[in-house]
Amino acid sequence: MAVPVTAPERPARRVSARHFVRLKLRVLGNNFRGQAWRIALFIVGVVVGLWAATGGFFALAAPGLTDEPRYALMVAAFGGGLLVLGWLLLPLVFFGVDETLDPARFALLPLSRRTLVTGLYAAALVSVPVLATLIAVAGLVVTAGALGGWAAALVAAVGAVAGVLLCVAAARAVTSAFATMLRSRRVRDLAAVLLAVLAALLGPLQIMVIAAVNRADWDRLTGAARVVGWTPFGAPWTAGIDVAEGRAWAAAVKLLITVLTVGSLLYWWSRSLESAMVGAASAGPARKQRGTVGGAVAQLFPRVVGWARRDRFGALVARECRYWWRDARRRANLITIAVVGIFVPVMVNLGGAGFAISAEEGFSVTGEQSSVLVSLSMVFVGVLASVTLANQFGFDGSAYAANVVAGVPGRLELRARMAAFSIYVVPMLGVVAIIVATVLGHPGWLGAMAGALFAAYGAGLAINGFVSVLGAYALPETSNPFAMNTGAGVAKSLFTLLSMIASAVAAVPMVVAAALLGEAWLWLALPVGLAYGLGAALLGAYLSGDALDRRQPELLAAVTPRR
Repeated sequence: MAVPVTAPERPARRVSARHFVRLKLRVLGNNFRGQAWRIALFIVGVVVGLWAATGGFFALAAPGLTDEPRYALMVAAFGGGLLVLGWLLLPLVFFGVDETLDPARFALLPLSRRTLVTGLYAAALVSVPVLATLIAVAGLVVTAGALGGWAAALVAAVGAVAGVLLCVAAARAVTSAFATMLRSRRVRDLAAVLLAVLAALLGPLQIMVIAAVNRADWDRLTGAARVVGWTPFGAPWTAGIDVAEGRAWAAAVKLLITVLTVGSLLYWWSRSLESAMVGAASAGPARKQRGTVGGAVAQLFPRVVGWARRDRFGALVARECRYWWRDARRRANLITIAVVGIFVPVMVNLGGAGFAISAEEGFSVTGEQSSVLVSLSMVFVGVLASVTLANQFGFDGSAYAANVVAGVPGRLELRARMAAFSIYVVPMLGVVAIIVATVLGHPGWLGAMAGALFAAYGAGLAINGFVSVLGAYALPETSNPFAMNTGAGVAKSLFTLLSMIASAVAAVPMVVAAALLGEAWLWLALPVGLAYGLGAALLGAYLSGDALDRRQPELLAAVTPRR
């Protein structure tokens, strides 16, 4: 009897960071296969990133190229600090983070926490923003080398690499932590406050920088730069400058601070990453159901839409209202509108410059605040609020198939989505106008502010109706509200920019009217703005609804995530 010969067991291969990098590149290649528009957007993103990186390079290298050691420390500390702050906040309020490798997909694999964090961290370093950041901070190496020789350049290069590692670790840790909090309905209010505080840091920083530049107190700026240089925001970027100034010991301590900060951030990320892999937090005990059919139907309608009729339009509005309140990804966008909507107008109008148009002098710049500048800043806020709907079908993903099967008319669909979104946003915009008018000390401008806000918001709804139908893209299947697929971040940025430009152009008549009509516009702005915005939104839903009826299958394919 023959004895079967079995092949020797192959030893298990140890999973390392390079496997995650190869997996990300393979997934990226598969996403580009047969998708020419994604390849084009990726190329555009690379070009834009390289253009921004080149500008940053020359800005950071300017003190060395011009032989100005006086400004080297300030450029390194403040420029590097703003870079770290941008990596912290921009993923939260605008761009999102790349989730090509969703951590939740590794939950059932026998991978240790260290292996998972190391691999995901290595994969996160393979991206266009990281490459652009490396090119930009290379300007610090040029500055340090010109001022202190090759030793300073070498330390600056090490500091630049450590700073980029710090930026990526900070972005991943913060977004993962906020994603965990926003996923839990019990702590969503706390998460909203923390997110608002983080985003609000941009405002005081702008005020401080503008005031310091206007006063030109270089000694005070140098002192502030030295303080920032000893924090994780400036430590890696100023190490080379310290060597150039003869303080090698300070450079070693700053690099140690950077290493410890990166390690702490990765440890924080590992803790929040584990909870993200487990799943969504419990929403609490379920409420007792009423026994009648009418009561069950009534429960599907939140209190804010109790006025809605029990028909298809009312059902769609009720569903969207619940999604905007419960979905972490959508809720994060509402928080962004609230925070940015207050700080942008205040920062712009506290600068002290204004615009005026007169028959004698034409267009002129004044030294005082003006209703024209306020209206212009309000137009930006209204446009920002509406741009959230630029990919409104992407929030649904494959669930949009239910609407396709049910044959929901496009016009009805878009009107219901606009109405549900406006239930949250319109009161928010009203509060923004009141707060800005109060802070600026011009309550009489409240009508002009609200009119510009609502006109820009309505025009933006019309524009984004078309953008959401013609330029939809899939979002990753993850509970992280800040996650974006590779390449989708470029698409989001381009579509957002296109939508904002078109919406701002559509709202320009409100700014022109504020400049030409003067005091009379303060009384006419609110009714005219409401009528203008409502008419634009209804017209946009009417026209883009036809496009939606024709493109429902293509739209469903575009927003369905690829496995």
